[in-house]
Amino acid sequence: MIVDDDPDIVDYLRTVFRERGYDTCSASDGDVAMEVLVHEFPDLVTLDLEMPNEWGPKFYRKFSRIPEFRDLPVVVISGLPGIHLAIRKAVATVRKPFDPEEVLRIVEEAIGEPY
Repeated sequence: MIVDDDPDIVDYLRTVFRERGYDTCSASDGDVAMEVLVHEFPDLVTLDLEMPNEWGPKFYRKFSRIPEFRDLPVVVISGLPGIHLAIRKAVATVRKPFDPEEVLRIVEEAIGEPY
């Protein structure tokens, strides 16, 4: 699941993941992301930190309290400084602009290759 308020980033990541064979879903902020999360049950979340309505760390705190999502891997992708401190349990933090091959490598290490 891609959570980012920048539609260009969402489209780009969606394309990168789909070309590698991953199914994707997305949300533009934490409010919408919670709805998508419980309907789609994704294997991993890429999460921007700074978004309207509900920002990334608050969304993370909410969903990580739900037993079904407690161990859901999160990859933080953000342009903010200090992103490695925002979500300490993230499997990785990647700064924008990012290398799509690096993001794919992180995802594959976290959840494996697509079926």
